[in-house]
Amino acid sequence: MQQKSILTLTKDIRFEGYVLVRMSEQRTGSNGSKYLDLTLADCTGEMNGKVWDGNVDPPPVGSVVKVRGMTQEYNGRLQLRVEKMRPLTDTDKVDMNLLTPSAPEAPEAMLSEITETVQALKSPPLRTIVQAMIERYADKLLYFPAAQRIHHAERSGLLHHTLGMLRLAKAVLPLYPQLNGDLLLSGVIIHDLCKIEELDSDSLGVVKDYTTEGLLLGHISIGVARVGEIAKELNVTGEPVLLLQHMLLSHHGEDLYGSPRKPMFPEAEVLHWLDILDARMNEIDTALAKVPPGVFSEKIWSLERRLYQPHYDSLEPEE
Repeated sequence: MQQKSILTLTKDIRFEGYVLVRMSEQRTGSNGSKYLDLTLADCTGEMNGKVWDGNVDPPPVGSVVKVRGMTQEYNGRLQLRVEKMRPLTDTDKVDMNLLTPSAPEAPEAMLSEITETVQALKSPPLRTIVQAMIERYADKLLYFPAAQRIHHAERSGLLHHTLGMLRLAKAVLPLYPQLNGDLLLSGVIIHDLCKIEELDSDSLGVVKDYTTEGLLLGHISIGVARVGEIAKELNVTGEPVLLLQHMLLSHHGEDLYGSPRKPMFPEAEVLHWLDILDARMNEIDTALAKVPPGVFSEKIWSLERRLYQPHYDSLEPEE
């Protein structure tokens, strides 16, 4: 019997099946009793899970477990009250493609489109640095997510996010002919590459935690350093290196979000807004995929609001 997908679950449904553990922590309640707080996922989405048994060890993040329980609502969010849970065994037959959220396009095709853009750059210093950055991270780039959670937290999510921004940039460039296309495209391609050093992800795209370098430095600082190292190795000097480093340093927009400098030239400003647009549209799409037309989502904490799923069919032209 095929198990129900997380996306189709509603309140008061019995669920039994295999799920991917994306977060797993033992916590202590207000009454002093211990419990497990879990984030459980399949390819359609994720939900919170609770195990009210303090003797159960938290399963490893990135592992697959079989669970049985009842769905319920807590603070407007769907939650699974887990009654039984066990790790995957050698006799279990599980299609991992059904458990792992993945980018909607094949990673090889996405990387190929990005690589073709790099090869078409006319600026020798920019093309040299960007190509070397891509080659440095190409293997992991095929499966790496863009985040632990929030936006593009999926297998190949970093490629998905980068390519989405790249396509946006190519659409914007004809509208603003004053922009240097090579500089903007270069900034887009490398702006988040060093998340590969910031996050500890397995080949399923599940982030177990931040790396030591990620916690101490962050992908922005690491990226600025890597651009400088590669430029020195390849004997690329001058303002192109500085411009790329500033774009990495400023793409989050302000220090509240990790950027110690605000964008100081046009291409850096556009990069910042392309990043926000693509990330937020992914968050919105993910949230609204869980609700039917005419219904509001749960509160999206990163956006600080709930979202509404319109009746788009009401906007269709009359036949």
